[in-house]
Amino acid sequence: MPRMNAVSIIGLPREELLRRFLSKELRNDGAFVVGVLTTGIYCLPSCVARQPKPENVRFFADEDAARATGLRACKRCKPDRFYQRFDPDGELVVDLAQEARRNPIRFIDVGAMISAAGVGKAKLTELFRRYFHTSPADHLMAARIAHAAEHLSRGGAKVIDAGLAAGFESSSPFHQHFRRSMGLSPGAYKEFCIGTDDGFSLTLPENFRYQDLFVMFGRDASGVCERVEGARGIKALLLHDRPVRLEFSFRSKSVDIRLKGPRRITRHTRLEAHSSARRMLNFASDPGAFEKRIARMAGMGRLVRGRRGLRIPQTSDFFEGLTWVIVGQQVNLSFASSCRSALIQLAGRDAGDGFRAHPDPQAVSELMVEDLKALKFSGRKAEYLIDAARKIVSGELDSDVLVLLPADQLDERLLAIRGLGPWSTQYLAMRSFGFEDCVPVGDAGLVAALQRFFNLEERPDVNETLRCMEPFAPHRSLATCHLWKTLAEQK
Repeated sequence: MPRMNAVSIIGLPREELLRRFLSKELRNDGAFVVGVLTTGIYCLPSCVARQPKPENVRFFADEDAARATGLRACKRCKPDRFYQRFDPDGELVVDLAQEARRNPIRFIDVGAMISAAGVGKAKLTELFRRYFHTSPADHLMAARIAHAAEHLSRGGAKVIDAGLAAGFESSSPFHQHFRRSMGLSPGAYKEFCIGTDDGFSLTLPENFRYQDLFVMFGRDASGVCERVEGARGIKALLLHDRPVRLEFSFRSKSVDIRLKGPRRITRHTRLEAHSSARRMLNFASDPGAFEKRIARMAGMGRLVRGRRGLRIPQTSDFFEGLTWVIVGQQVNLSFASSCRSALIQLAGRDAGDGFRAHPDPQAVSELMVEDLKALKFSGRKAEYLIDAARKIVSGELDSDVLVLLPADQLDERLLAIRGLGPWSTQYLAMRSFGFEDCVPVGDAGLVAALQRFFNLEERPDVNETLRCMEPFAPHRSLATCHLWKTLAEQK
């Protein structure tokens, strides 16, 4: 099956190939190979190794052509492994997903995506489910909304023009879908982007459960980074390099969010605050599809009983999630929370009113192993966390790249981080990247919940865990969260 955006190097000017190489875009991998004559290696176009001088670069159509000249595979980007597992289906759906993000107006509907892909509707749906844990329609809608939001954030365009430029055919569906995803109407979002108010209100999805977010906010008894006070939750975090506090006050159908901090709240801080709030509240998820499906499955409806509307709260960013999975491995929740709190006290930044924002990768990269061992971190965990932070700072581990990857490539990238195993990568994919069909195999809580829910004589092993979770696909992340809740409710 051909790549949708396959690039033939035959006839392309060298300047264009250099431009594509310097862009480091993943979509060029598999389209051509880059040879570096001074080092004798060949690389993928997206390789993040030190950039060679243009005069020392030669381009090849494929790996075989590069090897024929005596070049060897780069140890950083591992092009030999890439070509060993070259996946035409994966390349097809990744290219299509990227094109929808870049230019959603190209596709009037899913039918246009099907035509561009050259496969049937069922096949394309299966591919999107497998690689991105979503449907083609949902992916295209998310791309339209992101495109329209970017258009509106610049402030000059008419509201309807932003919708039309994103591929919406009329005002009514544009307003409906935009409000559902962003919590604001398109007009209100435009005013928010150009305004100066240090607060905003978001319309909540139907059956929204704020208690699930508060469980995450309340896991640390010290309250140094998050705190719950009645129907109000407070989260300290860094936004545009400024420590701020987001104060969530929930009403029946909306949430009021105020920004407070020791420094002036800028426009960029406000925009990031809206994005972070949507992320933590997980507006991108729609539990209704899972709830309707499981209601039709014999004996399974009890899994969601009393918990309709449950969403999986997302971490405020990738590094916060990564820190938690490293800190929380093989220890109980109380000890993990204590270590996390101590780290925030040491390396976090003052957000006012007794709060400290979670440290960013730069702050943790400057620590030494002994600093963390003094906080009761094991030597290994201290090494893992500092090493990961330094990889992020260096650009070797880029969250802006990771968030665009399909599930299998994300899992591979995360597994390459020292200290992370299958449980960690699935947990991160579910809690920090919003993937909806994850199974954190090896999780003690999931194993115990499955044994109880299915009345098993013994705790399930890895294979049995996957077998038990199979009926919940393609919503196994949400099923996992419901299963965890069953344990908490029976204590």
